[in-house]
Amino acid sequence: MGVKGRAAFAIVFIIVFLCSLWLYGGLETWDYCLKVYIQDEPPLSLYENNVSEDDMAPLGFCPGQRFQVGVLLMHLQAAPLSTDDVLLEPYLASWDELIKFMDSLGPLVGFISQEIEAKTSIIRELAQKEAELKEQAQDKEATAEEQDSGTSILKNKPIHPSAEEVGSAYTSVRSMIKAELAQGLVDFTQPRASGCRTLLRLHRALLWLQLFLRSLAVEQSGAGRARSPSELCRDAYRVTLAQHHTWWVRKAAELAFVAMPDRAFFYRLVCVDTQKEAAAVLNRVVRAIQKVYNQTQMALEEHGMLELP
Repeated sequence: MGVKGRAAFAIVFIIVFLCSLWLYGGLETWDYCLKVYIQDEPPLSLYENNVSEDDMAPLGFCPGQRFQVGVLLMHLQAAPLSTDDVLLEPYLASWDELIKFMDSLGPLVGFISQEIEAKTSIIRELAQKEAELKEQAQDKEATAEEQDSGTSILKNKPIHPSAEEVGSAYTSVRSMIKAELAQGLVDFTQPRASGCRTLLRLHRALLWLQLFLRSLAVEQSGAGRARSPSELCRDAYRVTLAQHHTWWVRKAAELAFVAMPDRAFFYRLVCVDTQKEAAAVLNRVVRAIQKVYNQTQMALEEHGMLELP
């Protein structure tokens, strides 16, 4: 093996090693800092109608690939509930598609999706456990109703919670926050597994992807060179997640971004041929993400959950 080959091997080894550090806790240290969030471009208002008829038109199917931008947009548009809440099922389904998007960018970028997928699985498992608990409560109620009047004391003071008391905590962001606070599952002083804490990590990662996609949608003005996706992803990372990572993790991430495909690959990924067409599609996705992000941000902020340890 020549010098170049050994150097390449060493770089790959370092990246894999540092990425493993990220996967086993690096993302747990992300801390959102609102002051660094796009100071020169304020987010869309939640109280204005920012959805046009074009935004609601479905996007076509892209043959020959796992990631489907039309499916992503469909789930994102289904997630907002009223003006201040987000449905968890389409929210997590949106992440399923975003994971496919990250995986399509190659193994050095796709390693991040493994951490994201672990987070979505946590919330789904919590929802599944709640559904099982509710089913058990319904079964116990049905059994109690079949008992004779001699069991009236048990009926007045049930040992197990009723189906109504179990409810549907993991239907939306706000219902989850309300239920987990009531059950004392959220710790504001030290790390403790909960749906709210997991959601916050996903929420922070969504900001990074939203900024990256928005920058991809911007057309290069004048005769200057269009910036590469690698540069755009790196810059989106630097103003969001990098501020809460160690130097080694930052370097590992930026090395991974170097291997990102060129713009032509992203055109194929969203089934377009030109930057103008890509901008039209990506801007629709960015607006949909912005609404989901804003409404999640509002719910977390109201309950002081933007900096859960």
